Amino acid sequence: MTTLLVIAKEPRTGRVKTRLTPPFTPREAALLAEAALADTLSTVAATPATRRVLVLDGQPGPWLPPGFDVVPQCAGGLDERLAAAFAGCTGPALLIGMDTPQVTAELLTVDFADCDACFGPAVDGGFWALGLAEPDPGLLRGVPMSTAVTGAVQRERLVTAGLRVRDLPRLRDVDTAADAGAVAAVAPHGRFAALFARLTAVSGR
Repeated sequence: MTTLLVIAKEPRTGRVKTRLTPPFTPREAALLAEAALADTLSTVAATPATRRVLVLDGQPGPWLPPGFDVVPQCAGGLDERLAAAFAGCTGPALLIGMDTPQVTAELLTVDFADCDACFGPAVDGGFWALGLAEPDPGLLRGVPMSTAVTGAVQRERLVTAGLRVRDLPRLRDVDTAADAGAVAAVAPHGRFAALFARLTAVSGR
């Protein structure tokens, strides 16, 4: 069994999903972020795991289901925060973000019997998931984050360390309005898709 980690920001207006503005207002962008986070946490809650951990920048809210340990993100860049999340694990761990509400329990049910790492590439060049049979924070420190080559650099870091890497399906992160529409179409029954439909219907966007 695996520890499932979700790294996230509290969905507060003006602090999350700022690239959705425009066409959405800052408040609408925060509501979309909250819906994406709620869908993600619901899926994680339904996935068998040794432990479920929300690594949070901010404070938990009513969107947090029971069964999660909440730990604060450390200071520093994203690479340091991801490294610290893995440092708190003593066995196999899989980390995802709050940006892929289309994720399923099937995708999160990973088996390290034939690999040392699982890697989920993102459409924008980053990665949406990283799993390590033996968590090693050093595998993440120094990887340039939020660039078009982040995923390639991170995967190469795993390979260079001699790890057997199993690739997960490529998913799209929700960063822009176009991303939001594409993700809502892929997972039309979640809270994110329902909110996206309501907001676009009202505004005609």
